[in-house]
Amino acid sequence: MVKLTFALRRRSDLSREDFQRYWRDTHAPLVRARAGTLRIQRYVQAHTASTPLDDALRASRGGSVEPFDGVAELWWDSVEDLAEAMTSPEGAQAAGELLADEAKFIDLEASPIWIAREEVVLDAVG
Repeated sequence: MVKLTFALRRRSDLSREDFQRYWRDTHAPLVRARAGTLRIQRYVQAHTASTPLDDALRASRGGSVEPFDGVAELWWDSVEDLAEAMTSPEGAQAAGELLADEAKFIDLEASPIWIAREEVVLDAVG
């Protein structure tokens, strides 16, 4: 399996709450509806939560950068499967529709995206 990871920053005209609501309630159903065409095996949204630990976590790492508003994770069986899905006419259309919707709530230029292979070090949940 390979995973596409997308660290999201919201558009400046949206509050974090509005961003996360749109992502969860509007964008997620679009992804779900196109998952078969795009051969997506799994899709997870990690919504950034404000906690009393935020300042201490940032300070412990010398951080002053605004945190991401969330992280999207999508899994495919292989890089080849992902590439085939994205380059088929149906897949290219579905991917274009999702990208157009992403532009409504994500600051795309400030949101890095990459493909990775997971190296599980600990899995106490499974």
